[in-house]
Amino acid sequence: MNKGILKALYFDLDHTLWDFETNSALAFKSLFQEYDIRLDLDQFLEVYIPNNNLYWKRYRTGEIDKETLRFERLKTVFDALNYQASAAFIDEVSDAYIQTLPEYNVLFPAAIEMLTALKPHYALHVITNGFQDVQHFKMKNSGLLPFFDTITDSSSVGVKKPDPQIFNHALKVGQVSPTEALMIGDNLEADIEGALAVGMHAVHFMPMVKKHPQHYKEIEALNELTFLL
Repeated sequence: MNKGILKALYFDLDHTLWDFETNSALAFKSLFQEYDIRLDLDQFLEVYIPNNNLYWKRYRTGEIDKETLRFERLKTVFDALNYQASAAFIDEVSDAYIQTLPEYNVLFPAAIEMLTALKPHYALHVITNGFQDVQHFKMKNSGLLPFFDTITDSSSVGVKKPDPQIFNHALKVGQVSPTEALMIGDNLEADIEGALAVGMHAVHFMPMVKKHPQHYKEIEALNELTFLL
């Protein structure tokens, strides 16, 4: 990665800048109280988190649609915990979760400081597989919105990372070539391999297992970017 030719930085949002797991836990804590869901929250999250990741992977590959993702990721957890819930109740809680989640705005440590340091030197953009209205609300509430020139989301483009089309679309609206752009994200398949496939540079944030590759960088904290760039 030649720092001298980089002009633009593309960030994933959830699990990279916006602390999805923390905000999700806060949203469910609120909903458990509102809907009198009598489950242990920690036990629920222990099942929900990997289940949610699985359903998002199925959504990303086109196996399921948005409605199935939102309903089944919750139903399967209630079923696993032997919690009786009607389809209507699951629909209501699922919708309430989508509305409540963006109200929380916990970011990963040093996110704002890192963006503040990098913005004078690079054009900043977001590429997300999330839904347009929800992601915009998240970014506005958490103070991220002013830092970014463009936001490319999968629901608007019609394809999801790692499909090359979403990266090429983001590069086009950002008016930058792949070799001048760097992608930063937590998902090896969607963010890193997707970006590399179109000729972008990449930085893998918080990898579960470090691979120490030659063709992209790995970081454990966002403030490490300011030393890399």
